[in-house]
Amino acid sequence: MRADEALLRPVRAGNAFEETVERLLQAIRLGVVAAGERLPAERELAAKLNVSRVTLREAIRTLQQAGYVVSRRGRYGGTFVTDELPERTVARPALDSTADLEDALTLRGVLEPGAADLAASRTLTPADRRHLRARLTEASEADLADYRRRDSRLHLAIAEVTASSSLTTAVADVRMRLNELLDSIPLIERNIEHSNAQHELIVDAILDGDAEAARRAMVEHLDGTAALLRGFLS
Repeated sequence: MRADEALLRPVRAGNAFEETVERLLQAIRLGVVAAGERLPAERELAAKLNVSRVTLREAIRTLQQAGYVVSRRGRYGGTFVTDELPERTVARPALDSTADLEDALTLRGVLEPGAADLAASRTLTPADRRHLRARLTEASEADLADYRRRDSRLHLAIAEVTASSSLTTAVADVRMRLNELLDSIPLIERNIEHSNAQHELIVDAILDGDAEAARRAMVEHLDGTAALLRGFLS
């Protein structure tokens, strides 16, 4: 199950428009549809989301107004993610207590080490291996402005190669939840360098088929992020 399939899944009928906007934003913010890339054709996208084309057009129009996508006409036209996403000015999250933060960290701490373990336990296809390596390279070469999205995309890739659609969806959902918190603290270059080194350890362990090492490296990586969030937000 690829991340685009996990994110661009059928929405519930009760809030079709709102959920369509949410799913498209998730796909864009997590880098599943990268800057400059074309969204799937309207007919295909409406079918994936199980919404009418009218609802889809309204959602895309909302994203156009917000600066996330642009529409182009002609033979090679369509709806494209903007080359530069809108800057998001995020205030410190309103946390009633540290319970909200700890709940998100606990869920991530269960899901992502398990995903790394499972990915390393599988017999990966050549395409899986190329996918992980490509996402690792993108994250390690990302500038500060694009780092969060490339980092998210790598973590999603690890879930993707588990071949579990439910796990991929769950990792995407918790990553969106964590990103709201991460966006409220500064990006620290030293931490990014450390994270990139940890990413390489995780991916190497997965590609080597060492499930224990992959889980251990992911736990250590998540502990570092958790420490920063607790320090800034608790």
